This record gives sequence, C-alpha cells and structure tokens, in this order.
Amino acid sequence: MALHVRGVFLPDDEVRDVWLVGDRVTFSPVPGAETVADGGFVLPGLTDAHCHLGIARGGAPITSLDQARELARIDRDAGVLAIRDAGSPYPYPELEDEPDLPRLARAGRHVAPPKRYLRDIGVEVGAAEVAATVAAQAAAGNGWVKLVGDWIDRGVGDLAPAWDADTMTAAVAAAHAAGVRAAVHTFSESAVEIMVRAGVDSVEHGTGLSLDLIDLMARQGTALVPTMINIRTFGHIAEQARAKFPGYADHMLALRDRFPEVVRAAHEAGVPIYVGTDAGGGIDHGLAAEEMLLLHEQAGMAAEDVLAAASWRAREWLGFPGLVEGGLADLVVYPEDPRRDLRVVRSPSRIVLRGRVVR
Repeated sequence: MALHVRGVFLPDDEVRDVWLVGDRVTFSPVPGAETVADGGFVLPGLTDAHCHLGIARGGAPITSLDQARELARIDRDAGVLAIRDAGSPYPYPELEDEPDLPRLARAGRHVAPPKRYLRDIGVEVGAAEVAATVAAQAAAGNGWVKLVGDWIDRGVGDLAPAWDADTMTAAVAAAHAAGVRAAVHTFSESAVEIMVRAGVDSVEHGTGLSLDLIDLMARQGTALVPTMINIRTFGHIAEQARAKFPGYADHMLALRDRFPEVVRAAHEAGVPIYVGTDAGGGIDHGLAAEEMLLLHEQAGMAAEDVLAAASWRAREWLGFPGLVEGGLADLVVYPEDPRRDLRVVRSPSRIVLRGRVVR
C-alpha cells in the first residue's frame, strides 16, 4: 500500500506532500494512499556513520545473524535508518536487503597490526601483508575498508602508528585500487597525519588532528566522524592504564580534553563531518541522538548542521538518496522543529523505513 506524508520537509523548510510507493518517493499524488503523518517536521532517515553490528556489548564478536539483527533494530527504533558498519568480525551480507533493518554500508574486518588491537576483532597482519589483506577485506564489505591506524605500543608506552608510513600509505592505495573507500581509526597525532596525507577517505575519531591537517582535509574533502560519545570514555581508559603506562594515560586525557575544539575547528574549516557513535563493544546502540547533541553542545555546531551530518548529507555520502523524486522511502518525523531544540531528535513521532511504518 502506498503511504502519504505531509509536513515541513527539511532541509528545504517547505510544507510538502509526498507519497511512498514501495521503497520509492514520489511527489505525484497516489489515490488511496494511507496518510501516516500529517504535520510535524520530516527528515530523511538518520544515519550512524560509525557503528559495529558485529561486535557485542563488552567487545566480543557476535556469533549469529540474530544478534546483528537485534542490534540493528535498536538503532532503527531510534530513527537510524542507514548504518555504516566500520568493521565487523562477523560477516552478514545477508542483512543488506532485509526489509525491516536499516540500510547497510559495510567494511569487512578491521585490518590491524599484530597484537595491537582488540582481541578477535581485526585481521592482524605485518607490514608485508597489509596491501593484500586490504584487498581481501574490500571484497568482504560493500564499499569500505577499515584500517587501524594506531593503538598503544607497549614497548613505547604510548600510542604509535600501526605500521611504517610507506605501508600505511600503500594500504590506502590498495583500497582505492580495489574500488572501495578507506576509513581509518586514529587517536594519535602521528598516525592521523600519515593517513590524511595518504588520501584516506574518512578519519574516525581523529583526536590528534592539527590545524594544518584540518585545512588539508577540507581541501581534499576528507570526512571526519568524531564519535564524541566514544571519546568521553578516554578517562576510563586512562585510569585503567595509568599504573603501567602513565605517559599513555596522560596523552589520552589530553586528547580528550582538546577534542571539542578540534571538532569545532574542523567544522569551521569546512571539513565534512558525519554523526557516528562507535556503537558496539563499549558503546550502546541507539545513541545517535546523544552524539548529535554532543556535536551541538560541545563542538558548537549549529543544529541544522548537525541534522545535515546525521541525515541528508550523511545519506548522500553513503549513497542512500534522500527524500527526492525517486529517492529511498526512509524518513523520520518530529513533532517540533529540531532546529529550534535539537533535543527533539531523541523522540521521533513517526519512523518509516523502506516504505513501511516502524513507529
């Protein structure tokens, strides 16, 4: 059955009528369509651009498709109708077209250095194997590869790049040669510089960014997914590490404390910023609204810019068309204008995914 929606459509800020026929949007009236929303503010479905459906709470890999479905539904019920899974130890291509789950852009497994990442999560390889592993993981995903750019080096007692600069640069080139985009996990100053200069497509977290690198990202169009909700956990990480690695603990706290200004500077410089929670492991699913509020309240992004980072611009970036003629039938409706009070995004009044009413 066709659905009819009327409301103030963002970002155009116009009262419109649209019809959803199957999984497509049309502005041409469809006789007999069921009106499922009449009033309110309508956005293309929200996006979590850094999420992990393959990692269970606590950090272990999931063991079944049903676990992935359960996690995806938590996000869906919060209005997140598109997800970029930024690395999964469990393959689940079967879920890409499942009608009641968010749309999925997926990386394969993380490509990580030996014994310097979360246990059982990534494919851990030495420098000589990185390029070939990137190519293999490109085939395992549907458009993305996830690289671990740095982690604690226990011999150094602090964060350090995963491999040498030439290897990390070759990893980005291998992803592009395979026809996919590369996302990189980075906390440190040194690793993020290598990867941005190598032409990586998106920086995940990016706590070590400098003003010079921010300007380069803006010129290149390199995206930043700050995961501010994740960076708040650095205090706990530092507390656990302090006895053995005091320098690392101090470094993590310093990175955390300066991060809101880093994100603010990136936004002001024109770096594309997208909402991502890093859900999976230490962060619960369904928290995209909280990440949006952190970008607004701590990093100073205007509410409309945050909405774009979570909705229409993020969907365009991932290849999921919004509410345009022939676009995808994903939308969320809010009873009040989220540009005036962003806290409204915590409570959508209507959620429609793939032309079906979820709420």
